Amino acid sequence: MSTAVLSQYWRLTKPRIVALIVFTAIIGMLLAIQPGEPWPWLRILAGTAGIWLSASSAAAINHLLDQRIDKVMARTADRPLPTGALRPVQVLAFAVALGIASMAVLLLWVNPISAVLSFAGLIGYAIIYTGFLKRATPQNIVIGGLAGAVPPLLGWAAVTGMANERDWGYALLLVLIVFVWTPPHFWALAIFRREDYSRALVPMLPVTHGVVYTRWQILLYTVLLVIASVLPWVVHMSGLFYLGGALVLGGVFLWYAWTLLDPPDDYFAMRTFWYSIWYLMALFGFLLIDHWLLPMLDAAPALEFAPQS
Repeated sequence: MSTAVLSQYWRLTKPRIVALIVFTAIIGMLLAIQPGEPWPWLRILAGTAGIWLSASSAAAINHLLDQRIDKVMARTADRPLPTGALRPVQVLAFAVALGIASMAVLLLWVNPISAVLSFAGLIGYAIIYTGFLKRATPQNIVIGGLAGAVPPLLGWAAVTGMANERDWGYALLLVLIVFVWTPPHFWALAIFRREDYSRALVPMLPVTHGVVYTRWQILLYTVLLVIASVLPWVVHMSGLFYLGGALVLGGVFLWYAWTLLDPPDDYFAMRTFWYSIWYLMALFGFLLIDHWLLPMLDAAPALEFAPQS
């Protein structure tokens, strides 16, 4: 198989999107481990691989189901199926192989619940969202966003097996943050690409309800996101370091959402979109630092200076 063909298969996995998914899953894993506990390296590594395979399988199915749409949208017209670089049967076989490999890895080296939850996320995104919701309602990204929000839960489940209520409560709180983050993140992109979606007959919110309405919805969901981002501190999952970071990041996001109501140029929606990605990565980074680095610093012995004789 030539390098050119391999690169087309690689494109099917949507590497940048899947990288963000795997990142949030890894954060879920690391937050599930308490300082002082041994790290379950096999479950971390196998869980990361299994979640990546599952997300990549869902991405490939997305390519397969969206090939008609992709042909008429400028940003997707050069994908493997619209260009004829790959045939549908090749994409289907690739997606099925990745899905089977994902379930095998998670069942053999992680635990059953991580496999079940990963499979549910795959079906939710690839079949329910892409195959139905995306074309059925302008609230597609809100309802279907749940499938894209589960990676932190998958990561948490890979490490703990979801053995108690605390695991479920904290993991679902991370899911809530990603779930509320998804609409302002995606609708900013949809505003910029609204002509593409209109041409493809996809009922995205800016197409069905207009740009002004969508901008107000972005602001509303950003307010909800800031509130949701404070909850880890409220339930004592994190401390003041995380709270400060969350409020600063949220304040900047609110500025973007407010400015988007009357943007300085057409590209400001894309700047909002790109900030939303950095926001999520930084927010989870603050959670991780608060959980691991600060307790380590607190536990470090204080320096003692003996008096000079």
